[in-house]
Amino acid sequence: MTIRFTKMHGCGNDYVYVNGLEQSIAEPERLSQFVSDRHFGVGSDGLVLILPSETCDFRMRMFNADGSEAQMCGNASRCVAKYCYDHHLTSKKEFTLETLAGVKVLKVFTFGDLHLAVRGTAAADKVAKVTVDMGEPVLRPADIPVKCNNTDCCVNEPIEVGGKEWRMTCVSMGNPHAVYFVEDEESLELEKIGPSFENHPAFPERVNSEFVHIINSTHARMRVWERGSGETWACGTGSCATLVACVLNGLTDRSIALDLNGGTLDLTWDEKTNHVFMTGPATEVFTGVLEWE
Repeated sequence: MTIRFTKMHGCGNDYVYVNGLEQSIAEPERLSQFVSDRHFGVGSDGLVLILPSETCDFRMRMFNADGSEAQMCGNASRCVAKYCYDHHLTSKKEFTLETLAGVKVLKVFTFGDLHLAVRGTAAADKVAKVTVDMGEPVLRPADIPVKCNNTDCCVNEPIEVGGKEWRMTCVSMGNPHAVYFVEDEESLELEKIGPSFENHPAFPERVNSEFVHIINSTHARMRVWERGSGETWACGTGSCATLVACVLNGLTDRSIALDLNGGTLDLTWDEKTNHVFMTGPATEVFTGVLEWE
């Protein structure tokens, strides 16, 4: 079959997007493995299907590079918002997205809205940034899930990985995250140590691991090892989990700028609603057609 696709990224966290309102994919798990290959496929961190929903404006299914399905991806949700608005699937600037981690509210901002200069073929009415209401963080260890001595929350808990003791703070933003605060995240050899964190027996469903350096009370830097994909340039849910972990450990304010390999996200954990809000860019790279058997 012939599959039309769009390559997009949010802060370098790149996925292949397929408009499932116009075409159906029979084996998305296998297709994700193929398109993700950076030598023989399109090259991406995974596959995202944009689908109709009975309860929301749109539905998203996303698959990691290894073919496993994930509950949620913050960067992908921003790209879905851009795709739906820019490709005229909706004229609303605020709409809802059904995910396996619940309903997310997406608010788009065009280049014109933000008074940003446009370059090349960009247009003022195209989406530049998206704010996603990521919902409430889950802190109860059994619901993340993580095996932890404390049954109420897992904050600054010791864990041994690779013969070394680390301190983890665990948060679910629809998928499980373990956040580690480090002095020098750049020197970490994530290709070597990442799998040991991801597959540690403390995490029954594997885990995404964030390694965070605090710059000041409103600014931090993060690298991430994602389950099923390895190190990626950004992780939206991981960024939100990082903010929550920063606040729980008394390290930052409730609003921060978080630097990732692929860019910067603005994050707020609202005290009144307990919701985490993420704002960041979404970029369309190219469109294409592939033959799939």
